[in-house]
Amino acid sequence: MSVPRSENSSEAGARTWIMTDGSVGMEAQGIAVAEAVGLPFRLKRVRDRGAMRLLPAPLQLLVPPARLLRFVESNEPLGTPWPRLVISIGRRSVPIALAVKRLSGAFALHIQNPKVPALLFDLVAAPLHDDLTGDNVIVTFGAVHGVTPKRLAEAAKSFAGRIDSLPHPRIAVILGGESQAFSFPTDEAAAFGARLATLARETGGSLLVTPSRRTAPASLAALVRTIDGVPHFVWDGTGDNPYLAFLASADAIVVTGDSVNMVTEAAGTGKPVYVQSLPGRSTRLARFHALMRERGATRPFEGRLESWSYPPVNDTELVASAIRRALGLEKA
Repeated sequence: MSVPRSENSSEAGARTWIMTDGSVGMEAQGIAVAEAVGLPFRLKRVRDRGAMRLLPAPLQLLVPPARLLRFVESNEPLGTPWPRLVISIGRRSVPIALAVKRLSGAFALHIQNPKVPALLFDLVAAPLHDDLTGDNVIVTFGAVHGVTPKRLAEAAKSFAGRIDSLPHPRIAVILGGESQAFSFPTDEAAAFGARLATLARETGGSLLVTPSRRTAPASLAALVRTIDGVPHFVWDGTGDNPYLAFLASADAIVVTGDSVNMVTEAAGTGKPVYVQSLPGRSTRLARFHALMRERGATRPFEGRLESWSYPPVNDTELVASAIRRALGLEKA
């Protein structure tokens, strides 16, 4: 859920293309790796069009790359000048990224399990819960992300005027919402808010609440009504997003369990992270949460605060360093 930064170069100077379907969470992961590598980048939001939408990804790989790209919609042209590095994430981007690789000779990284042979890419960064191994696979713990001490400090400073007066313990509350696997109905949101309000009253603390794009307005409103009597700061979706400032300023973090990205980013702080379950089920996310608990980063949210520590969870530099070595960018 980290806030994606804007593209940082002109098209002519963009040596990295980040290829996704436009999902904010996917873009954030690609941007985190691109920034760590250090090459200028552009976001390429792509999707199949026409008859290509009916063709499964493994069969799309059989289509000549130039022909395949003619059936791709993109926010920007997919042609010369070609990139030096392609970072793709999400299964829909796989055939498109591989077509660009074949036409350009670019180094290609895919984030997450591509669901095609990993050796088609130069490098794959797959989270441990994807259960993917291979000679060119880097296994990461959770999602790659851009939550770094520097960015946290900058964010905290920018929102200090609105946060510093709130009492400790400050509890950041990171909300997800509706997805294919999970739901966040208003009654669940109200019950969750009531537990948070009780915790804030018992500890004398405050709540820092931020929704995601998947948080239904009605669910957010239901939660906000229940915390009205305790000190809080709720982002209403206008102005700059205080998400990173909340992570930086919190003494503990409570995250809904529907997002690998949000939980991993919270664990990037090294602070106590509690996971609030939502109605629904995902075998993949269940594996992820079990691994995070085993690592000592998270615990289920049970309405109380405890103190513990662990090394911050962030394998982004591990991936970026491998790319720099491959491209000859590492300093001697």
